[in-house]
This record gives sequence, C-alpha cells and structure tokens, in this order.
Amino acid sequence: MSTNGRNPNDFSDEEEIDESELDLNYGDIEEKFRPKFQDTFDNLIVVHGAPIVDQSKRDRLIKAIVATFAKKKIHISDTKIEMPQDEDGLSKGYLFIELDHPEDADRAVRNLHDYPFDKKHRFTVIRFTEVERYSHVPDVFVPPVLEEYKPRGHLKSWLADPQTRDQMILYQGEDVKVAWHGRNGVPEVAHKRTKWTEAYTAWSHEGTILATVHTQGVALWGGHNFDRIHRLYHPKVKLIDFSPMENYLVTWSDQPIELSNDPQVPQVFTEDDQGHSIAVWEVMTGKLLRTFPVLNDQPTEDGARIKFQWPMFKWSGDDRYLARITPGQAISVYETPGMGLLEKKSIKIEGVVDFEWCPLGEKEREAVLEAQKLVEQSAGQKNGASEVAPKKKGTEQPSMMAYWTPEVANQPARVSLMALPSRDTLRSKNLFNVHDAKIHWQSNGDYLCVKVDRHTKTKKTTYCNLELFRVRDKSFPVDVIEIKDTVTAFAWEPKGNRFVLITTSDPSVSQGPIPGQAIKTSVHFYGIDSKKGEFRLLKSFDGKSCNSVYWSPKGRHVITATMESTSKFDLEFWDTDLDESEKEPGSGIQLLASVEHYGMTEIQWDPSGRYVATLGSIWVNSMEAGYAIWDFKGEQLHKAQLERFKQLLWRPRPRTLLSKEAQRKIRKNFREYSKVFEEEDQLEASNVSAELIAHRRRLLDEWDAWRLSSKRQLLLDQEEMGKLPMDKPVDRKDDVEQIQEWIEEVIEETETVIG
Repeated sequence: MSTNGRNPNDFSDEEEIDESELDLNYGDIEEKFRPKFQDTFDNLIVVHGAPIVDQSKRDRLIKAIVATFAKKKIHISDTKIEMPQDEDGLSKGYLFIELDHPEDADRAVRNLHDYPFDKKHRFTVIRFTEVERYSHVPDVFVPPVLEEYKPRGHLKSWLADPQTRDQMILYQGEDVKVAWHGRNGVPEVAHKRTKWTEAYTAWSHEGTILATVHTQGVALWGGHNFDRIHRLYHPKVKLIDFSPMENYLVTWSDQPIELSNDPQVPQVFTEDDQGHSIAVWEVMTGKLLRTFPVLNDQPTEDGARIKFQWPMFKWSGDDRYLARITPGQAISVYETPGMGLLEKKSIKIEGVVDFEWCPLGEKEREAVLEAQKLVEQSAGQKNGASEVAPKKKGTEQPSMMAYWTPEVANQPARVSLMALPSRDTLRSKNLFNVHDAKIHWQSNGDYLCVKVDRHTKTKKTTYCNLELFRVRDKSFPVDVIEIKDTVTAFAWEPKGNRFVLITTSDPSVSQGPIPGQAIKTSVHFYGIDSKKGEFRLLKSFDGKSCNSVYWSPKGRHVITATMESTSKFDLEFWDTDLDESEKEPGSGIQLLASVEHYGMTEIQWDPSGRYVATLGSIWVNSMEAGYAIWDFKGEQLHKAQLERFKQLLWRPRPRTLLSKEAQRKIRKNFREYSKVFEEEDQLEASNVSAELIAHRRRLLDEWDAWRLSSKRQLLLDQEEMGKLPMDKPVDRKDDVEQIQEWIEEVIEETETVIG
C-alpha cells in the first residue's frame, strides 16, 4: 500500500521534507479563531456612595442596584458586579461594574452620577479609567486662576444715541454690518465682522439680543461692542424663535438630537433628549429647559399632509405659557420656567385646527413688568439667592387664546375664546359652510378678527365673512361683515381700530399666481363708526394690483405692495389721517405716492414708523439684489445695488423705558422738544450740504492735479521724441542772443546864466 506514491515504511525522522509543501497562508483561519482579550477598561465604572452592608444583605443590595440601573435603561448582570469587603465581611461603600459596551458606561455616568439611591445615599459614578487621575489629586488645594472680570456693556446702550438713530443689520456675502440709520438714509457702519454667522441673523423682539445661527448651534450677542453672551449648543439648527418678553428662545433642527462621546462636545443633552428636534432655552442664563419631539404629520380627510409651520410653539404675551397644537386632537400648554404641562394634561378639543394667543395691552404689559421687578427684588433679598420667589395666587392676570374647529358630523364650525389657566370658555360663535378660517389679533388685544372663507351649499363658489370680536367690551360682542369677493390680505392698524382688506374677483386667484400676469385687486379701508359704534367701510379703491399690506408700527401710514410677482413691483404709500373731516369719516385716507422697486422681495418698517426699507435678497432669487430706504411719504432717500446681498433687519425698540410721569412731561412740553428737533434737522441738512460741497471741491482738486500731471508727462514724452510744442519758448543757451541797450533818462535839468 502506498500513500501519495510513497511507501510508508520509507518514512524516517532523518528524511528531509520539502519546505515548499509547508509554505501555506493560514492568516484568515488564525484571525477567525484568535482569542479575544480585553485591552481596554472603557466599559468599567466605579460606583461610590452605596450602603455598607454585611454578607447577609449583599445579594439584596445588588438586586436593588441592578433595578436602579434598569430604570435608566442600562442593563447589567449581578455576576459582573464586584463589591469589595473588609476583614469583618462588611462592604466598603463602593463597587465595580462591568458593562457590555463603553457607550453603556457613558450613559451610566451621565444618568446616574449624583443620583439619589435612597434618602441617605447618593451615587457618585465615574469611569474606571479616571481612578488614577483622581488618585493623584494633590493634598494641598491650589486655587484656580480666575479670569479677570470684564464688565459687559449695557444691553440697551444703543438707545442712548444722541441723535436717536435706529440700527439695522446689513448682511452681504460673508460680511455682517450693524449700521446706524441717519435722516439722509445713508447707513453709517458701527460694527462689521466677517463670517459672523453661517446662516442668518435675528433680533429679539425688543432688540436687546442679536442671534447668529451656526452649524453647532446659536450664539447670542449684546452690549455696545456686541460681546458674546451665550452659546447654545444645538447641532444643525435651522430655525429660532424668541419669546415676546425676550426671556426664552426656541430652536429647531431637522436632525434629531444624538448623544456624543466626544469630550470636547458640550454635554447639554441627556438620554431623555435623544431623538428630539426642538429645544427651549433660557436667554439670560443659556440654560436648556426642555426638549420636544416633532409631532408626526397627521393626514387630513382628503389624505393631504399638514404643511410645516413655524413657529411650532406659540408664546403667550407675558412669556408664562408656550403651547402647540396636535391637529384635530388637542392643544398642549406648558408653563415656564419649569416647562411642565399645565395641570399635567393637554386641552382636548376635537377637530381643533389652529389657535392664537391674545397679545398684551399696554396696561397688562406694565403690570407684568412691575411684577417682574417685585420678583427680582424679593429674590435678591433672600441672602443673594438667585431663585425666583414663589408667585402668589390671584395676583397674575389670566391669559386668553382663540381657536377654531371645523364642522364635524352634525356639529357646526366654531370659534372660541378660552381663559387660562382656568380653561373657561369666555365666548364662542358657531359658523356654517366653512372652508377655512384665519385668526387675526389686533396688536393690543382689543379686537379679534376671524376671517372665514365660506362656500355655498353647492360648494362651487366661495365668499368671505369677517367675524369681529370686541374683546374689551362686556360679553364680547361680535360684528359680522360679509365680503362677496375673495380676500387675499388682511391687516389691523397697530394700536388702532382700523384695518385694510385687499380683495379680488378674479377666479384664477384660487389656483395661485400666474407668472407674468397681474391680478386686479381692490383696497378697502374699514374702521369703527364713532356714532353707531360698529365697523363700517370707510373708503375703497379699485383697479389695483397689490396683494400685501404693511402698516407702520406707529399706525396711520400704510403701504400696499405687489409681492411675489415677476413683472410688477409696485409700492403705494397711504396716509389715513390727512386733513380728515369729522363729518366725513374716511376723508383723510389719501394716496401719497406710487413707486416701484424692481426685484423687491421684502418690506420692513423701522421702529419709529418714519422710514421703510425695501430689499431684494439672493435667498429669494431676487433679480436685483440690494435695498432702498424710503420715508413714510414714499420719497426715496437712499438706494444701493449690492452683489450677494442677503438680509436687512431693523433693530426693534422696546415700547418705552420711561415712567408714566416722564411720558406726561414730554407730552406737556412737546412743542419745545419739536423746536429742538427742527433745529437739529436743519443743522444736519446744512452739514449734508457742506459735505456735498466739500466732496465736489475734492473731486475738482483731484481733476486739476490729474490734468497737471498729464500735461507734464506729455511734455516729457514729446521731448524724448524730439517733438517740441510750438507754443513752448526755446530753452537752450546756445540759441539765445543777448542784446544790451543803453537808455538815457533826464532826471533833472538845471539852467545857469553866466553873466
């Protein structure tokens, strides 16, 4: 018998074996069956602060610790817990735990460090790899080097400008400028920074804080030099929203929150925040208050998805509440600063579509500010404690919201006013044949308009009703105005009782704007009849093409404009109180000017109501990027065409910083102040004229200097070429002939008679 062609008896220890037969690669087999050894301790933690027990209670304690970890969704095995004991069999108060993955160890440190195990024991959880670092802590305390305190500029310093100018943000390319706006419209740059933001900028509602949006979150700036106040870490943030009183900020990212193990990343989020996209922050402290998930879109009856709406949360006027809607089901109201659900449950409203908070009136706002001052004073008296004093019941004014529900089964549509926190329904009104509704509050909360789009029984045609609630009157009386045409725009006069409507009878408006075609519209001015006390039509203007309304923040003046069009960019400036007669309401409504700004994509009034900016932004694909400044009469003061122009934002102003007595004094001496202002205007106008003359003189001097230098250069060139000018005298010594001429002049003549 042979094996491989050889006789087995021929094999011996001395026989040489060919090495090529042994030259095989076993790397894949070795890698597959290689023993795995743990060469890291990242999955080990040390837990200190556990109760000291004897051997009889050891198993019971371990089970309690395992259950505690399970509450935080961290699963451990009792076989992987090492609890050292002393000679007497008592535990030493600390233990070692081996987890499955390093990520589990990170979660344990985040969620269980400083965690109360019971009334007498609190866990201290650290990674095993940090034990050596803690063991080398010096016995002698070395105080850290404290940074020198740098006083922060006053957050309202811009209000002290001697010329009482407003500020604006100009964002072009990568440069962000904060500029003063003068009476001539030309901006004066006060601050300029490159790459100040990675997305856009935003002012808080009273202009105290400037927010810049970045990849890693939001930066808040303030003071005279715009020093950084806080950095709010929220990766990939897209949208932000300040609360009305500037106490809070809401941020939203399209990417859910993920916890990071990178030690350089700020650890502001916990396990409970993972997967959420909305964060609520306290502005002055930079503290994260709570995060929320984004509600899943609920399909409507026709199967369409609800459009994305921002802001997702809506603030009450006093910052006490923020709320969001679960379409068709409920409104969830949260209290600040604890961010807990009001009465621990949502307000169940079947079919609810939309809601809006009632704004604060002047008296209500003053009461809120006064209450805040009292809270700050009481908090400061408690041995320097920073905690806010508890609120007394009955001292706070209730908040109000309006919401509407559509027709469901045999129940009609309904508009309701609700008081909070009591949840009492103050007023409700049934509506029929409702297609859609929009809620419009007047700026002081005195009036509420619900614009109801209704359809006929055949549902072939639509018309509009205005349900006007007088909120300050007893029983909330309602006026109804029926509009036969389609209403494309509605806007209340700030702090007033008038509003502007834009309507059209064009049937194509329901299908959206047609490119290159302007829809004919009409502008209607409504107000309260002083005799009857009801809303009535004051004046109408037909044959227009406008589709948007922009009231001055001070009222009286209003702009109607043609927006989102590729062929028309009209602006119409109106005065609603120009030489008005008491006998003829509406006689003061006059058109002041009709102008155009080609490529306009946005309109913004300044806080004073004296100036308005129109701009074309590359973000909206403007055909002519840049901006223009107009006065309230429609006269253009300044225009700039800028490449890569993105954003213009007027800096808001607080309503007032003066006491009632100071305001009364100013009203009493208003004529004296007016004289001073007129003198300043004349002085500035003369300064502008002097600057213009100096500018022209400088240009003339530059021209003369250039002309003289050009002449000299021309002469030099001619000399080099041997071509001398005919009018230039010869300046060569060889060609000069000197001629001397003696001239005699009789200075004095004397005659002498010789006798």
